[in-house]
Amino acid sequence: MGTTAYAAHERSGNVAQVERMLSVAVAALHERDPDRLWPMVAQSLPQLCGGESLIYKLDEWNESGGTVGMPAAVAAEFAVLGDGAAALLRKGYPFAPLYAAGPDRTPVSARRVAGRAWSSSPTAELIGAVMDADHVLAIPLPVTTTPVTGCMVYRSGRDFTDDHLRVAGLLQPLLAAVEQQRQLLERCRRSTGGAAAEDRTLTPRETAVLLLLTDALTAAAIGRRLGISERTVHKHVEKIYRKLGTRDRVSTVLRAQRMGLVPAPSAPRDTDTGSPP
Repeated sequence: MGTTAYAAHERSGNVAQVERMLSVAVAALHERDPDRLWPMVAQSLPQLCGGESLIYKLDEWNESGGTVGMPAAVAAEFAVLGDGAAALLRKGYPFAPLYAAGPDRTPVSARRVAGRAWSSSPTAELIGAVMDADHVLAIPLPVTTTPVTGCMVYRSGRDFTDDHLRVAGLLQPLLAAVEQQRQLLERCRRSTGGAAAEDRTLTPRETAVLLLLTDALTAAAIGRRLGISERTVHKHVEKIYRKLGTRDRVSTVLRAQRMGLVPAPSAPRDTDTGSPP
């Protein structure tokens, strides 16, 4: 393949990757069930960075507890092997020690971290037996602390390439937004009494409008930010008022803050350390 043809092929591949990322982002924004967000992402994400399957880890987790999501077939295999296999997976070798050592959250493969020791490790043997995979790529959420949360992408054959790692880095902000969306929808579901109060749950678009209301933007400014008309903004605001049981912007923002739907303002710090007169 000539240089020009190769460049055109590479540009075409990049465009396709961006389009798939955008489709995942749009689907996440329109999903109202927090329990379906990560399973939906898990179906689409592995192919974007050269993988075949994916396991995601959320919340606080360790060897004995925490949220670990995986395809049904893989979950069945781990269930047969028992708690020891799941605990080995939860250890996150060799990534847990790497990310615990500092703030760097750059995606990396296990082979690049552990070298030849990776292939003979108990973790590599486990994923080979259960998932028929040889390599794993860690994509931590960019702002997480220890224990690190995020995704593990698995593939057979050769290790992940530099291009796969580059795409994984591009995916990190999207994954962080998906997790933020999941937490927001979960708080909204709890505040409205769960599935029985589904009609009171804010849609992703209403949540976006609410967040911009919190920033004191006008309806016209919100419309420009979201690419919708001012009239549509007013319709969303009316629905937000109805669902939250409020009548104006100030009471809506205050109630949303109390419900945990939007961040509460930070309390001002007292910088006067002198003695009173």
